[in-house]
Amino acid sequence: MRGQLGLGTDFESLRDYTPDDDIRQVNWKATARLQRPISNQYRLDQDRDVVFAIDTGRLMAAPLDVDRDRLDAALDAAAAVALVADEVGDRCGALAFDGAVRAHLAPRRRGGAAVIQALFDLETSMQDSDYELAFRRVGGGKRALVMVFTDLLEPWAAQSLVAAVPVLARRHAVVVISARDPELTALLRTPPFRPLDAYAAAVAVDVLADRAAAARQLASAGARVVEAEPSQLAAACVRTYLTLKRRARL
Repeated sequence: MRGQLGLGTDFESLRDYTPDDDIRQVNWKATARLQRPISNQYRLDQDRDVVFAIDTGRLMAAPLDVDRDRLDAALDAAAAVALVADEVGDRCGALAFDGAVRAHLAPRRRGGAAVIQALFDLETSMQDSDYELAFRRVGGGKRALVMVFTDLLEPWAAQSLVAAVPVLARRHAVVVISARDPELTALLRTPPFRPLDAYAAAVAVDVLADRAAAARQLASAGARVVEAEPSQLAAACVRTYLTLKRRARL
């Protein structure tokens, strides 16, 4: 059976270059001969490890809508990626944490159902999350894509996360994932009618500026950052996973 195509180790064919291609895919001889950019197409490597690090600390209890909080959005997104990993032949596992490790499932083939089973009944706690503790639990294993589901709302917690990312980034590809807050977005899109509305919008601007600063610091520490509206978070995570896989970053 033909494997999935992408940037792996097994050459498959030549095709026209697309803007999303990694520069390592360009076939310079074919490009010169045909006078247009040409890329090598490879089969995607399989049996890579994907680990979902799920923060269950107090910040993940923040509501996103009437019946979901941040943890719910994270679990939905992790489940979506886990099922896609099954389809493309990767191994997946999970770790849930707050101030301690609450659940740990080692990566395994066809691990989507096991990941969902291990995570489905998680609940948030009132503890601050110990990122370094959780990352050290993951950090010593086989190179993996580690998808960290957390929140960047509070500057102190974001700084703790930034400080801990190098524990993972030395060995693993790291993606930090956070759902955007619809209320903050709405405050900025709604014209103020009262002084209180203007004050609330100013606070929202400050909060979003702090989140943006945390995202920049995480990128400098070696992590990719994914933020999306709650309804789009699962799709954004699957897209990021497949993009990194295609570019052989796992």
